[in-house]
Parts: sequence; C-alpha cells; structure tokens
Amino acid sequence: QVQLVQSGGGLVQAGGILRLSCATSGSIFNIDAMSWYRQAPGKQRELVATIRRGGSTNYADSVKGRFTISRGNAENTVNLQMNSLKPEDTAVYFCNAVRGLTSFWGQGTQVTVSS
Repeated sequence: QVQLVQSGGGLVQAGGILRLSCATSGSIFNIDAMSWYRQAPGKQRELVATIRRGGSTNYADSVKGRFTISRGNAENTVNLQMNSLKPEDTAVYFCNAVRGLTSFWGQGTQVTVSS
C-alpha cells in the first residue's frame, strides 16, 4: 500500500522558520510532480508549491520568496522550507504526489504561526 508520510511542522512565532518533509512509503514509480497544499480553517485547500519531475517549480504568490520546495536525498521525497513565516501561513499542510491521473496524499501536518 502506497502512502505519503509527512514530518515537521509545529508552532513558531511570526518571522520564524519551519521545514516540512514528505516521503513515500511503498512503491511509487514515475511520479510526475510532488506538491504541498494547505488548508486553513474555513477555507478551501490551496496549492502552495510544486516540483515537477524535470525539476521545475512553481509557487503560490503568497509564499514566493519565502518558501522553497526541493527534492530530498531519497527518491520520491520532497521538502518545504518555510522562512519568514506569517500568521496567515497557519494551516494544515498536505503533501501530494501525482502519477498520471492518480493522486496520493499525506496525512496532513499542522503549522501554526503566532503573532
């Protein structure tokens, strides 16, 4: 059974730094892209950052210049470095992997930024 296992997150003051990691458990081959999404209370889930198989990345405007998505050392792992965190970054963050029409999701990790 394929799973995405997330780690990191937690509580930090505004201006602080957090790092999220996501690793696959089980066999996933030919991943097209891995992404981070977030969902704040009462809001829809939104795309934060994506890294594609070729290495290209894109970011939500709200996190550009502050967040960095990168591949981990192990295959099919992805990290999200979050700098200069703001209270509005508070949300549950989800890792996502896409292969063709199939989408895999992590369990979600709470990130709370206090003002």
